[in-house]
Amino acid sequence: MTKQDYRTKVASFFSDGFVFVGGTLVAVLVFLAIWSFISPNPSFSTIMMSKSNTLDSKSAVFNLNQDSQEPTFYDDQDLNYGIEKPIKNWDEKRSKWLKLHPTFNHGVKERILVVSGSQSMPCKNPMGDHLLLRFYKNKVDYCRIHGYDIFYNNVLLQPKMFFFWAKMPAVRAAMVAHPEAEWIWWVDSDAAFTDMDFKLPLEKYKDHNFVVYGWPKLIYEKKSWTGLNAGVFLIRNCQWSMDLIEAWAKMGPQSTEYDKWGQILQSTFKDKNFPQSDDQSGLSYLLLKEKDKWGDKIYLESEYYFQGYWVDIVGQLNNITDKYLGIEKKMPSLRRRHAEKVSERYGKLWEEYLIKDKWRRPFITHFTGCEPCSGDHNPIYSWETCYNAMQKALNFADNQVLRKYGFVHKDLLDSSSVSPLPFDFPSNSSV
Repeated sequence: MTKQDYRTKVASFFSDGFVFVGGTLVAVLVFLAIWSFISPNPSFSTIMMSKSNTLDSKSAVFNLNQDSQEPTFYDDQDLNYGIEKPIKNWDEKRSKWLKLHPTFNHGVKERILVVSGSQSMPCKNPMGDHLLLRFYKNKVDYCRIHGYDIFYNNVLLQPKMFFFWAKMPAVRAAMVAHPEAEWIWWVDSDAAFTDMDFKLPLEKYKDHNFVVYGWPKLIYEKKSWTGLNAGVFLIRNCQWSMDLIEAWAKMGPQSTEYDKWGQILQSTFKDKNFPQSDDQSGLSYLLLKEKDKWGDKIYLESEYYFQGYWVDIVGQLNNITDKYLGIEKKMPSLRRRHAEKVSERYGKLWEEYLIKDKWRRPFITHFTGCEPCSGDHNPIYSWETCYNAMQKALNFADNQVLRKYGFVHKDLLDSSSVSPLPFDFPSNSSV
């Protein structure tokens, strides 16, 4: 290339470059001019702030600063968040809200809001508040890892709906407060996630509106009130669910027919040994007596521990830990250190090995009968047994979280101490 050709090409390059840069600057100035009509004090920080607030943890574009000025169901003065007044045409109302807030439509069918709660007063059991805090932390950990929102309620939204009935007003209010959520997932305060990788198989439930741990044979043939456990359930945010909650809540203590329902439920389920109407028997009754109305949309899950009885689970936790470590020793990809934000990728990698062996960690461990807040546990086991089991399960779950931070509990019964993990653990190392 001659010097003249070189100079010509350089000159051409700079000429094109200035045209490009000039065009870019003009575009930016035009944008800022338009922005000045929208924002009285336009600035780059304002623009960048607006952009940063539109992203959630899963990179879906949520505009958290925008709320449509067109009327929605929220502008209806007759709207009632409480359980006393029914909501009608909820599917249409929710659909309109989503249309007016289009940034929430991406991934809406998989969006879950976790709801839990406990009493507003301090626990009677001296260890109760500490244990409830640990159970809450466990739920927050799971939600953070999977990008779920969580609502933890500690007041009675319907003063007469106490104890196990308190969940219904909270779930009903959450459905109204979160139209962007397709599913509301109630998890009792004394239930712990013990498999931090596992996610609900929502595709499996695509034709259902309610999922609960249970067994059809026990409900329809044995007529047992323990045919399901209502301490954990998944409910779709739709009109059908509004109607179910309305029918279910009519058996509650706020109803004038509460005593009557207690008699009906006890006469229906012969193994029910207390006279009060309760939520679990009530749901079982709706399935048994009104199956045509509700049964097709309720999924009784028993193929995995949607929730599991702690007595059946806790004694196996050490063996389960050893099985997982055994697989990791053989597979470098599974033991690779990684950021917590990408944990779901490694959860998917695990599935190949867990499905092959047809076993995995119990998903949710429920401490039914331990009553950590009141301490009034079922007399068939001691408080020490309950307490040690809760410590063991919570630390088992906590280890799955702490590994992302480089530490682990060596002893599942020791909640206060952790040990640093060596590189490539557990390939050739032990803690």
